Amino acid sequence: MEVTSASMVAAAAMLALIFAVCSPAAMAQSAGPAPAPASDGTSIDQGIAYVLMLVALVLTYIIH
Repeated sequence: MEVTSASMVAAAAMLALIFAVCSPAAMAQSAGPAPAPASDGTSIDQGIAYVLMLVALVLTYIIH
C-alpha cells in the first residue's frame, strides 16, 4: 500500500483535530481580565485646553 502526501496531510490534520478536542489544557484556559484604561481623560482635556489657549493667543495677536 502506497502512502501519498495527501493521505499523510489528512492523517496529520485528523490527529491535530483529535488532540485539540480531547486536550484538557485547551479547555482550562480562560481569558484574563481586561487591562485598565491607560488614560482617565484628564490629559486629553488638558491638551485640548492648551490648544484652545494657543488659538486664543494667536487670535489676540492677529487682532491687535
